[in-house]
Parts: sequence; structure tokens; C-alpha cells
Amino acid sequence: MFTIVVAVAAGANHSLALRADGTVVGWGWNGYGQTTISASATNVVAIAACYYHSLALRADGTVAAWGANPYGQTNVPPEACDVVAIAAGSGHSLALQRNGSVVGQLLVRGVPAGLVHQVDK
Repeated sequence: MFTIVVAVAAGANHSLALRADGTVVGWGWNGYGQTTISASATNVVAIAACYYHSLALRADGTVAAWGANPYGQTNVPPEACDVVAIAAGSGHSLALQRNGSVVGQLLVRGVPAGLVHQVDK
């Protein structure tokens, strides 16, 4: 039996695959839990990965995050709703909302005013 994969993402030493059924599979080095898929990662439509954390965008526009969290990169702020795209950086995560605004955590610096709402840990 074959599994249909619709997206892949790569971190420093781990990888993720998004299956057509909305589930996520992770493999590789798991020192920070970045390949142990969060139980909240269901009905997933997009994935992102970086050094030691992983993200999943659910069909309802919410985000699941797991793995290393020294900079708050897996703390999903309550205002991260109606999300249409996600990205993972080395010490931060970003979420693009349907209204065009961007929600980000901590190490987001030097971004044009009004583009990012920075959330502290």
C-alpha cells in the first residue's frame, strides 16, 4: 500500500511529510521532539520545519507547533487564527493570516513596521 505525499519540509536533521489524508509523518534526529508529531496536528494542509522545531497548519486556520522551544518558537499565540501560510526560522515561527497580517514570535527583528505583530515568550 502506498501513501500519497502532498508536501515535504526539512529541518536541520529531520524531515516531515504531509500525507493526502491530512496526517504528518516525521523522521530523522529527534533530540528535541521535532519528529514526534503533535497530537493536535490533525487535518493538516501545510507543514514547515527548521532546525529543531516543526509546524503544521490545520484546515481550520489554526497552527500546531512542537519540538525545541528556547525562543518561544513553538508557543502559538492566540491571535494566530485564520492562518493561510506558515514558515519556520531558526529561532522563530511566522504565520500569515487571511487578512494579510503576519504573526511572529521573538527573534523577528528588522521587519518593516506594521507587518509583524511580535509576540514575547
